[in-house]
Amino acid sequence: MSTPESILATYDRVGPAWATSRDRRLTERRWLDRMIAVAPHDRGKRRVLDLGCGSGRPIAEYLIDRGIAVTGVDGAESMIALFQSNLPNARSIRADMRSLDLGEKFDAILAWDSFFHLSPADQRAMFAVFAAHAADNAALMFTSGPDEGVSIGSVEGTPIYHASLSEAGYRHELEAAGFTVVAHKAEDPDCGDRTVWLARFTGV
Repeated sequence: MSTPESILATYDRVGPAWATSRDRRLTERRWLDRMIAVAPHDRGKRRVLDLGCGSGRPIAEYLIDRGIAVTGVDGAESMIALFQSNLPNARSIRADMRSLDLGEKFDAILAWDSFFHLSPADQRAMFAVFAAHAADNAALMFTSGPDEGVSIGSVEGTPIYHASLSEAGYRHELEAAGFTVVAHKAEDPDCGDRTVWLARFTGV
């Protein structure tokens, strides 16, 4: 049975196979472009914090190709190793996003297909982490489940834990942490049926 605490070990073990088979058609492009558009443009080269960055392909690679400085964070050793190999000029940090404290501010924070592996309690606690790393008017984008609850999916034939708050729950946590929702789409058919949240940090 997969649990939130087994996620990093699972990706350490099956991550390289997952990275090889990962869909690279970049169906996420439209949402990534929206995030970039929301992120502040007046501070020179934009900085993105990519939480649960995985191998860096295709998402971080796309952002870097757009002239963005990406800091990739992942708690799985094999994922960070792949990220470093694929994007040797990008900054990478092996760390658990739940305890991240870089003492830096970013123009955008991304937690794509990673945030939903945390328990509901850890997801709620993450909004303070997002806020601590958000520059004024920074963009925040993450994927969640469409409804409140826990489900067990599969990655490379291995069970994998997912959890989600309700839509109202996410809206509450975002507002309490100083974020204003810019866009939200449940089960977007143009993005692999992902449920996507895009917000802007306006402060508490």
